[in-house]
Amino acid sequence: MDMRPIGVFDSGLGGLTAVRSLRQILPEENLIYFGDTARVPYGGRSRETILKYARQDVRFLKSFDLKAILIACGTVTTTSLDTLQKENTLPIVGVVEPTCRRALLVTKNKKVGIIATLASIRSGAYEAVLRRLDWSVEVIGKPCPLFVPLVENGRFRRGDVVIETVAREYLEPLKAAGIDTLILGCTHYPLLTDIIADIMGPEVTLVSAGEESAFELKRLLKANGLRAEETRQGEAEFYVSDQPEDFERIASVFLQEDIRHVARRIDIDRY
Repeated sequence: MDMRPIGVFDSGLGGLTAVRSLRQILPEENLIYFGDTARVPYGGRSRETILKYARQDVRFLKSFDLKAILIACGTVTTTSLDTLQKENTLPIVGVVEPTCRRALLVTKNKKVGIIATLASIRSGAYEAVLRRLDWSVEVIGKPCPLFVPLVENGRFRRGDVVIETVAREYLEPLKAAGIDTLILGCTHYPLLTDIIADIMGPEVTLVSAGEESAFELKRLLKANGLRAEETRQGEAEFYVSDQPEDFERIASVFLQEDIRHVARRIDIDRY
């Protein structure tokens, strides 16, 4: 048994969908979450800037005695995971490979769509992993740069004409291309599941990066003897780089529980 916590980070609130999955899949584990809310979104920034931010995020989390880190951010995973893994002895899990494995498992016509940030799509990481695992798969990627800021501002519910209009513009070309599986390649996107499913229709299976990475982390912990005592209930701590009140308001919706007055602000530039 290993009672040390797991660190989780994202550019903002989207990684909370991974936290929610972790609490369901690994309820006994303690979690420390950092959301870089002062610098969200990462998706439109250069690879160098994203790596700089990611290194700071990791250094902050490593100020705790962690046993593993989950990068609950598609942008950081696709641009910086290899570098972060080489620079740290701590196990670090990203969202790309487990998500790709799941997509290949469920696709029937081998036409897989990917929606993600501009940086993730530019990196080609999802496509590279999918083709490494199955060279015959057809991959269609679509950057969705407005999704993260809209979700961060609470625009993710059915009936919201703004998010529905934007989503339709992004998704209809993928539907027309005949995909039967769609990777939600950013951990913000599961908040849009209902809207995305309405547009894509029941014949398209949605694969969540946050959920699949939580399962991957569970396998890693088990393989390395790092699981906590399974009879206990884990706890979570939340840290942000901007106003905690704004974080808590939306995070309560993401996690479907009241987390008021529990998030703490830190100066990420110190790390």
